[in-house]
Amino acid sequence: MRKPALRQQLDVSWNSVFGDFSRDGQPLNIQIRRMIVHAVETGTLPANMRLPPSRNLAATLRIGRNTVTSAYQQLIDEGFLVSRQRTGIFVADIAPKPESTAKSSGEDKVWRDRFIVEPSKMRQHSKPRDWQSYPYPFLFGQYDPELFPTNNWREAVRATSSVQEIQGWAGDMIDDDDPDLIEQLRVQVLPRRGIFAAQGEVIITVGSQQALSMLVNLLVGRDTPAAVEDPGYPDMRNMVSLATRDVRFLTSDEHGVVPDQVFAGAKVAFMTPGHHCPTTIVTPIERRHAILEAAERDDVLIVEDDYDADLSIQEDGNLPSLKSLDRTGRVLYVGSFSKVVAPGLRIGYIVAPRPVISELRVLRRIMLRHPPTNNQRTLATFIALGHYRQHLNKAGAAMLERSALMERLLPKYLPTCRTSRGRGATSLWVEGPPSMDARRLVELARRKGVLVEPGDIFFSDPAAGRNFFRLGFSSIPAHRIEPGLVRLAEAVRECV
Repeated sequence: MRKPALRQQLDVSWNSVFGDFSRDGQPLNIQIRRMIVHAVETGTLPANMRLPPSRNLAATLRIGRNTVTSAYQQLIDEGFLVSRQRTGIFVADIAPKPESTAKSSGEDKVWRDRFIVEPSKMRQHSKPRDWQSYPYPFLFGQYDPELFPTNNWREAVRATSSVQEIQGWAGDMIDDDDPDLIEQLRVQVLPRRGIFAAQGEVIITVGSQQALSMLVNLLVGRDTPAAVEDPGYPDMRNMVSLATRDVRFLTSDEHGVVPDQVFAGAKVAFMTPGHHCPTTIVTPIERRHAILEAAERDDVLIVEDDYDADLSIQEDGNLPSLKSLDRTGRVLYVGSFSKVVAPGLRIGYIVAPRPVISELRVLRRIMLRHPPTNNQRTLATFIALGHYRQHLNKAGAAMLERSALMERLLPKYLPTCRTSRGRGATSLWVEGPPSMDARRLVELARRKGVLVEPGDIFFSDPAAGRNFFRLGFSSIPAHRIEPGLVRLAEAVRECV
C-alpha cells in the first residue's frame, strides 16, 4: 500500500520524521512514538521545536486524532515532549549525545596489528539481509511468515506476561535455565528424536551456533586433532580452524561420514548425520552403528548437529538420532528451534553427560550468563499448550508439498543439473554442468529476483564446489516455486 504523503501544512522537516509511517505496519500509536523518539534522539527534532497540533498530524496521517493525542501524552509522561499551556507541545530539552570520536580508516592497520585472529578474512556464508524483498527466495532455513504460528505465539507471550510470570523469569538465573523449558524439551521435544535425557543433561544456548562454539571451546585446544565434514557447515569449519592448528577433514561417501583412519585420528568429530550439510545425505542405520563402534574403539568424541531434524517426521522411515543409539555417552547432541519455529528466536540446546553440562554452564556464564529467560518461558509455554506439535504438523505438511513440487519440476527446468535430497530435508543439493560457475549463477539469478546459495562456500577448497549450489524451499511459498524455477533455468542457460 502506498504510504500517504504529508500535507503541505506541515513543515517539510516532518517528512523525515513520519515519512515511513504505514497504516499496514505496527500499531499506529507505537509507530508515532517510535518515530518521534528516534527523531529526538538523533537530533532531527531539536529541543524546543514545536510539534504539529494533534488535529493536523492526524489529518495528515489519515488516522484518528485520539491516536495522536495518546501518543503525545505518553511521550510527555516519558519526558521526550513537554506541554506548554496555550502554546502547544514541544520537544523536551534532552542533553545532546557526545559527538562521534570515530577516526579515519588510517586506524585500520593499527588495529590489525593488535588482532590475534581476523575472522573477517575467513570465508563467510552470507545471505542478502533484504532477502524477503525478493520474490523467489530459494534459501535454506529462513523464516516463512506464512507458516509462523502468529496467534498461538501471541497466546504464549500473553500467558507469560502476567505479573506473577514476569516475577518468575525476570530475575538473574546466573547459570541456570528456565526449568519449564528444560522439562518440555525432555518430555515433548527430545523423545521425538529418540533421546531421553535425565535431569542435569540439558543446557539452553543462544541457538545452535553458540552450542557448537561452546563445545569447540570446551573440547578443542591449539593442538587437538579435530575433524569436520568437507563439504560441511562453513561456520563449523571456521570455529574449529580458530581453535586448533590440527583441522582434519572427514571422509564421506554416498552414506555420509566414513569411520576410517581420518576419523580414528581425531579427538573430536563434528558431523551432521541426520541431514548432512549441505548434501542432505541421511546416514543409514548401519553406518551410524559403524560410526559409534569406531568412536568407542578409537576414543573419539562426536558432536552431532541435528539442525534439520524435526520437520523430517513428516516422511516415513525417519531414522533415530545418533545420540539415541549411543550407549557410551560419547555423542554430544546439538539441537535448535531456529529451522522449525524462527531463526530470530535464537534458542538452541545441548544434550550431554552431566559432567559436560556442568562445565558448559560455567563456560556459558562467563560468556553471557544465560539466554533471555523471557524467550525461554514463552517457548516452554508454546510447547506445553500443544502449539509446537500443531506447528510441526502444519509446517511439515507444507514442506512435503514443496519438496514434491520441487522434485517434480526440477528435471523439467534444470535438465542439465543433478539434484539430490535426503528424506525429510528442506533443501536440495544441485550439481550443475562442469562448465558452470555457481557464483556467476547466483548473481544472474539474483537480478531475476531469484536467490540461491553457491556451493563453494561449503568446501575447504572452493574449486571443488565451483559448479554446486543449494536450493532451499522452507522460505518460498509453493505457488512461487515454478515461476522461480523458470527464471532460475534462464540464469543457468546464460551461465553455461
